[in-house]
Amino acid sequence: TLIVADPAIGPAGEATAEARDWALALERQCRDLLADLDAVAPASAIASESSGSIPTLRELAAQGLPHARERIEEIARLALAAEELARMEYGFLYDETRHLFAIGYNVSERRRDTSYYDLLASEARLAVFVAISQGQVPQQSWFALGRLLINAGSGPTLLSWSGSMFEYLMPLIVMPAYDDTLLDESCRAAVRRQIEYGEERGIPWGMSESGYNTVDAALNYQYRAFGVPGLGLKRGLSEDLVIAPYATVLALMVEPEAACANLQRLAGDGFLGRYGFYEAIDYTPARLRRAETRAVVRSFMAHHQSMSLLALSHLLLDRPMQRRFASDPLFQATLLLLQERIPRANAVYANDPERLDSRSPADAHEMPMRVFSTPDTRYPAVQLLSNGRYNVMVTNAGGGYSRWRDLAVTRWREDTTGDPWGAFCYLRDLKTGDVWSSAFQPTLKRSEVYEAIFTEQRVEFRRHDPNFDTHTEIVVSPEDDIEIRRVRIVNRSRKRRTIEVTSYAEVVLASASSDALHPAFSNLFVQTEIVDARQAILCTRRPRSREEQPPWLVHLMAVHGVEGAFVSFETDRARFIGRSGNLSEPQAMRDSGPLSGSQGSVLDPIVSIRQRITLDSLQAVSLDLVTGVAETRGACLQLAEKYQDRRLADRAFEMAWTHSQVALRQINVSEADAQLYGRLASSIIYANASMRAEASVIAKNRRGQSGLWGYAISGDLPIVLVQLKDPANIELVRQLVQAHAYWRLKGLAVDLVIWNEERGGYRQLMHDQIMGLIAAGVEASVIDRPGGIFLRSAEQISNEDRILLQAVARAVFTDSQGSLADQVKRRLP
Repeated sequence: TLIVADPAIGPAGEATAEARDWALALERQCRDLLADLDAVAPASAIASESSGSIPTLRELAAQGLPHARERIEEIARLALAAEELARMEYGFLYDETRHLFAIGYNVSERRRDTSYYDLLASEARLAVFVAISQGQVPQQSWFALGRLLINAGSGPTLLSWSGSMFEYLMPLIVMPAYDDTLLDESCRAAVRRQIEYGEERGIPWGMSESGYNTVDAALNYQYRAFGVPGLGLKRGLSEDLVIAPYATVLALMVEPEAACANLQRLAGDGFLGRYGFYEAIDYTPARLRRAETRAVVRSFMAHHQSMSLLALSHLLLDRPMQRRFASDPLFQATLLLLQERIPRANAVYANDPERLDSRSPADAHEMPMRVFSTPDTRYPAVQLLSNGRYNVMVTNAGGGYSRWRDLAVTRWREDTTGDPWGAFCYLRDLKTGDVWSSAFQPTLKRSEVYEAIFTEQRVEFRRHDPNFDTHTEIVVSPEDDIEIRRVRIVNRSRKRRTIEVTSYAEVVLASASSDALHPAFSNLFVQTEIVDARQAILCTRRPRSREEQPPWLVHLMAVHGVEGAFVSFETDRARFIGRSGNLSEPQAMRDSGPLSGSQGSVLDPIVSIRQRITLDSLQAVSLDLVTGVAETRGACLQLAEKYQDRRLADRAFEMAWTHSQVALRQINVSEADAQLYGRLASSIIYANASMRAEASVIAKNRRGQSGLWGYAISGDLPIVLVQLKDPANIELVRQLVQAHAYWRLKGLAVDLVIWNEERGGYRQLMHDQIMGLIAAGVEASVIDRPGGIFLRSAEQISNEDRILLQAVARAVFTDSQGSLADQVKRRLP
């Protein structure tokens, strides 16, 4: 029947070579089945006609018993072998610090690769799930997988590395899916986006890793991952257009009707071969001959064919592999991991993921950090934290600012001496009356041990006081526009202690420039509201027109580990500071008891929450000071409810590392480079004479800010100036362009001015080299724009303007002084 129905039968009834192959395969299968039958009921045992008797079933069963025993023993051996394979060793690939699996293992060098599977939307989630179920790795490994979200047009979608169908759908072949969960919705949204992208490009849909229309010297098709731009972090996805039919077959598990229609289209376009659909169809113009619109990759990959068969069985036989998977007792205890709900959050990415570079940082193992054992540095050292929308700057003394988009959330001024601006946490021992803060600012109290630790994902402060240890961690959530300051307090005394914990921050919710010019006027428009049910404070600005929709700020204190008591609030700075008071000794910390609870249209708005906590000897408590911004009051209330939950707050800390790694990968910056650029940011935010031009040059300046306007530079933003004379030193420009990308990523607006000081006929050549360097990276879109990069020829700048630019620049570099790292190290010891 198979042969007759096969289209390989010719019109005259003659079988083609393909039909003969199928006939031979059928013959072999029948022969094998006959051999099995003969082993159970051998023909020799059947009596001949002369014997006059036929053996009974009992007799035949007895004769077949030895063969059956052999079969059972073979099955047992195979089951044991399968069990051994199932319990493969994962330890040598597992990084216990990151809780991630390495991409591979270098056997000759006996070390793991320096890249890791760090995204939930990848095939790695299957291996991680199995390893957790077997007890080989901790459950924390599942939550270490990145959950970076975007809105793919049809709902929140997990980002993958290459935006391929394989990453999203391959695990579904065996792993169960649950409706309305993060994984289920991401898979559905990814397929819908793949369909939309195919429609946009006018081709069948379904992109995944596959072969493509390029061959090596042995005429073997080359292979790599392809995907839809926006779904993947990998840079350059839009440059290739390769459709893999097996990707559509996988989509049968999610969108069966759309997938069937696409498969019919692929078949109608002639992409069926001897063993089914061909490997891929390449529509990339760069790999096509003239007048061609597509090239068929005429190969068949067993891996893709087997996945297709399993996907078909999923649809036609009601998920047999998933049911087997879910019935395994080992996996049943871990299935809850697959039921993670969709977070009520905005997408992590503000920038287009398409801009990510496919290269990894130079060394994924390195985790440089800056550690300060004193707050008394000559100039404040800073660390920048950001999720692309919400930005935080913290100094080594504990000062800093918080900003959301173009608005200042908290008040800040450039004060290299006092540094008394930012969000703070006061602590008061009710028994002794001692008052101190979680960092050096704002109380300026010395501690026995003090450390400020800066890494890309967080800022930490550790201090050791006579009766208490205090550890503070600060992160910005990748999911929501909030910052969390987690303060852990340990009572080291031998007695029970009661302390009051009080938060403090001055509210702005306006542009930093307008607040600096007219702070009193700006304060008049801020309204505060205490929400007792959420133990939170909300703030907003009264709109000046019907069209204006000002954002809302939320501030809350969540205590974990013990019960907080006597919660009180303050939103009036005058009442908090008191007459002739200051932040180092405010009236609110001199007076014990609850805060006043003032709210409404106060003259000088702040957010301050106080709770009383009692700790036994050696007992610890953690509390989260959460400050964030949302566009509506309702969204702020949701944030307040969300971050009262310790587990969801923990998630922000867990995701901060993943987000920082992806963000650095986005601009192809290593951790070591990021720390270097962070050091330099200190001199941009706080003017540092050692990084500026010589004092004699600054003294010669006679021009004002308007002198910059002729060069399209406003002068409103800090300026970093680099002077390049020798084309051989263009690496300095590359480093500063990369540093500029880092600062933009962290929300620090800077004008980078590049002087081309090349003389003679090679000036244009070096100009083109620099422009090519900029245009090839993520900074191409900010050339000659505020907060961008300005390339100017030194010959076109008058001597007076040259002095002006050097005088106003926060940092001046010249290529004759060595690399960027050398110059920063020499001038910022």
